[in-house]
Parts: sequence; structure tokens; C-alpha cells
Amino acid sequence: MSVEYTWKVTSVKYKDETNSEGLVLPNAVVQTNWMLKGVDEDGCEGSFAGATPFTAANVSVDSFVPLNQLTEQTVLGWIQSVVVDGYLEHVKEQIQKEIDDQHENVLEETSLPWATE
Repeated sequence: MSVEYTWKVTSVKYKDETNSEGLVLPNAVVQTNWMLKGVDEDGCEGSFAGATPFTAANVSVDSFVPLNQLTEQTVLGWIQSVVVDGYLEHVKEQIQKEIDDQHENVLEETSLPWATE
């Protein structure tokens, strides 16, 4: 079964951080929390919550994006550049386990046997 995945940033933490040029980058994002949610064609879903740290130590002033100008897509790009290969496979495996559990524990509903209609 195919699974459709949706990423979401759930929080960021920031602080003033000095880069390798000795310049202070104000309100630099240093911690992100995120969620990856997967839904299969039957509507069964699973999710994985993760945390990814960052540093602005190697960020130049020219490429620094101030906190108030960040978009979720920008931050997701940073996260997705780190959550790759084996780690991404692990995340998707955990989501698939939740989806599989829902398929295995499907409850069915029926009319009450004593109902007259």
C-alpha cells in the first residue's frame, strides 16, 4: 500500500549565536521539533515526532535568514536535509508499524442482534 507523507514543524527554539566570522546572528534557530505523518489509501495513519538541532556557526551573514522572515518550507528544508537515508527509513518504518497495527486491529460494527429493524 502506498503511504502519503506530510511534514510539519511543531516548534523552533532560537538564540543569538556567533558565526565563524565572529558576527552575532540574532535569534538563530538552534532546535526544531517536527512531525512526519503518514496516511495510507484506507485512511489508516501513523506519525513520528522528531527533534533536530542546528547551529548558525557556519552560516554567513549574507545567507542568514532572520527568525521573523522564516517560512515553514525553509525550516522543513533544513530538517529534510538532515533526516535522510537510514534515519528517514527508520522514521517511515515506525509510521508503517502504526499503520499496520490499525489494519490488524480493525473493529467492525453491526446491527444489534436484538434490534427489530
